Amino acid sequence: MADTPTGDGMVIRVDGLVKHFGAVPAVDGVDLEVTGGTVFGLLGPNGAGKTTIIRVLTTILRPDAGTASILGIDVAKDPQSVREIIGLAGQYAAVDENLTGRENLRLIGRLNHLTRAVYVARADELLERFDLVDAADRTLTTYSGGMRRRLDLAAALVHRPPVLFLDEPTTGLDIFSRNSLWSIISELVADGTTVLLTTQYLEEADQLANRIAVIDHGHKVAEGTAAELKATLGATIVEIGFDDPTLIERARGVLSPVASSNLALDGRTLQVNAGDGGRSVLAVARLLDDAQLVPDDFTVRGPTLDDVFLSLTGHRAEPDQDDAGGGDGAGTGGRARRRSRRAVGGAA
Repeated sequence: MADTPTGDGMVIRVDGLVKHFGAVPAVDGVDLEVTGGTVFGLLGPNGAGKTTIIRVLTTILRPDAGTASILGIDVAKDPQSVREIIGLAGQYAAVDENLTGRENLRLIGRLNHLTRAVYVARADELLERFDLVDAADRTLTTYSGGMRRRLDLAAALVHRPPVLFLDEPTTGLDIFSRNSLWSIISELVADGTTVLLTTQYLEEADQLANRIAVIDHGHKVAEGTAAELKATLGATIVEIGFDDPTLIERARGVLSPVASSNLALDGRTLQVNAGDGGRSVLAVARLLDDAQLVPDDFTVRGPTLDDVFLSLTGHRAEPDQDDAGGGDGAGTGGRARRRSRRAVGGAA
């Protein structure tokens, strides 16, 4: 069985992936390539198709068209072999609350057909690595949200998979717990693990992902490094605020000669992408002054991934609910999640 990247270094390859739920195209012709030993981030609004892509790649769902492979193994033709080389950790802990942390990890080792000596040692190793030794023999009902999420990630790693799928792994965690998981993910990648990550936190993608694809309405609408995506908006963002919302449309018209794009964010704020930095900022100020439009706020800053997201999808990022049986999967989320615990070794 393959356990190294293919000849071109690609560990995950997706070509023309299509998945429908009834008449709804959840994923419609997506192409992805993920290099070994990197983090690839999937960003997109609610119902964009990100989680459907994860479910196809982890063999929970079968594609309707196109192909997908992990380490050269086709996910539709040989799902069992794929399950043996991947781990999956999602938004919801795939562990048993009535068992202790140690018992959960040992159980997953047994489900992955590891010998007793191996899964006992592996459970102890992971409890140490994820700072759960003190809570190892407590039932999960006593665990905090951050502890449960660390245990869920540990569970996905019991059988040492070279490829790890993380579906919104830090949703709902406090900043300290989120940063702790970020450190662990970075360590895994440094050790050679390949990670495909979906996230609702743009700073998470900015911090972790080597490359990012933005998914919207089942299509890939952009891909690149964080720096490359930000560069598409130009060097500078100018945010202009008016207490009087009737002035927004006037300002948009006045600034159209110098703004590559401008968006009214909330009825009182205009965001202008100033393509050539300081020169454009001065032009914006002059045009507003000539039109006797005096903003109540005037902010100049560099572009962020949030700006990229807004430019591509028409709205800012918000908490993703497509995994709760809603937009992405047309009500299949609960069933697919229950299947994932059986189908994927690392998320048993």
